[in-house]
Amino acid sequence: MYAFIKSMTNKRKIINDPVFGFLNIPNELVYDVLQHPYVQRLNRIKQLGLSNVVYPGAVHTRFAHSLGAMHLMQEAIASLRQKGVAITDDEATAAEIAILLHDIGHGPFSHVLEHTLVDGITHEEISLLMMEQINQDLHGALDLAITIFKDEYKHHFLHQLISSQLDVDRMDYLCRDSFFTGVQEGRVASDRLLKMLNVVNDRLVIEYKGIYSVEKFLVARRLMYWQVYLHKTSVAAEQLLIAVLSRAKELCAKGVNLFASPALQYFLHNHLTAANFAVGSEALHQYALLDDSDVISAIKSWMSHEDKVLRLLSEAFINRRLYKGRLLEAPLTEEEKAERETYYANVLGIAKEDAHYFFVEHISTNSTYSEKDDSIDILNNDGTVKDIAFASEILSMESLTRKPMKRYLFEWRMEN
Repeated sequence: MYAFIKSMTNKRKIINDPVFGFLNIPNELVYDVLQHPYVQRLNRIKQLGLSNVVYPGAVHTRFAHSLGAMHLMQEAIASLRQKGVAITDDEATAAEIAILLHDIGHGPFSHVLEHTLVDGITHEEISLLMMEQINQDLHGALDLAITIFKDEYKHHFLHQLISSQLDVDRMDYLCRDSFFTGVQEGRVASDRLLKMLNVVNDRLVIEYKGIYSVEKFLVARRLMYWQVYLHKTSVAAEQLLIAVLSRAKELCAKGVNLFASPALQYFLHNHLTAANFAVGSEALHQYALLDDSDVISAIKSWMSHEDKVLRLLSEAFINRRLYKGRLLEAPLTEEEKAERETYYANVLGIAKEDAHYFFVEHISTNSTYSEKDDSIDILNNDGTVKDIAFASEILSMESLTRKPMKRYLFEWRMEN
């Protein structure tokens, strides 16, 4: 799907992308970053985690998403330059590298590791550590990229292109995820949004004639969260995977021997917190070796393990016999939890203290817009700037910032 092609005329390197067409690798530094093992690892991690249990085509990678975001960064910089915004070549390259590496700290299956194998550190924090490690490997060539990524550079708008409520990261993943899932509601006019970009007082703005594209972008994001990212079946699969890894980690803590790759063994047998992660640390090294294949190969092996809980959970996960989910109007009471523990212990022939692996409560929250983050600013024809929540005729601060919540109970399917 993605083929590196070297031009015979000017030695430019381009990539054929199914969403945006030919993407340019602008210079040797960006190419060297792409070739780094930390970046190549993203080829082995799916962008949408377990969404392919619902949308079989959703098997595109975080590497593809990172490349697409870099392409949109190039388009954004070109658009701003056409409007007289001064951006040097060094700043452009740094911004391209920063967005290329923005997701580098993601582990296998999105956020699952943050709930099981590591404690107290987010993938964003790991991303920064990995960027600093790559910078060290490349003898400081990423200093400016990291400064922009951390929002410590003099031009704030460059950071906004990387991380804000209308950044090129979101533009790519909405376009890309819509393409591969087939969910048309997620399609956004990224090309028009980029053409409407401008800068006022060191902040990104969208020219007024692009306001309808912004409204569509925000609506598309909300719809994609409910239809794809927070789809009940995808969340059920993720909760089942969390249960599998949690049980495996519990067994390892008791001295039980489990098959796993060396990297996964490291995380199963050690309690790792933020204190263990640093540039050059063993934790960061082992984390960089983890990808989707480590987890899948281990769970396939655990399907025949003597521990009944691990075996049942692993068989269900591999064979897509997922938890059954239903909406709850209120949290389970302690009495209801105890009843379920007794029930599953009896019907599955397991210890009562292990029955909690077979049901879980989960809350999904869909946030479209946060008034605490950088606002999406609309540049009116008279030169004034307004937050989209006040400039839009169809959206309001109340509708944008409302966070609808769904409380689910996921539990074992007895037909398993």
